[in-house]
Amino acid sequence: MFHAGTAADAHGGVMTAGGRVLTVVGRGATYEDAIARAYQGVERINFEGMQYRSDIGRKALGIAKSHA
Repeated sequence: MFHAGTAADAHGGVMTAGGRVLTVVGRGATYEDAIARAYQGVERINFEGMQYRSDIGRKALGIAKSHA
């Protein structure tokens, strides 16, 4: 997981500072495995106002399959 748009809070933790703040990456033997692992990581994250896209990896997978 990579973060940007974050700031340290008064207790030494990390808080969002607005915008797209996290990128969750998964690795696997196939694109499908990597996507599944990335979204398993997303499921472990929770903060107020959290939103995420569920189409980005799947969109790339569709493109990769069409070029195969």
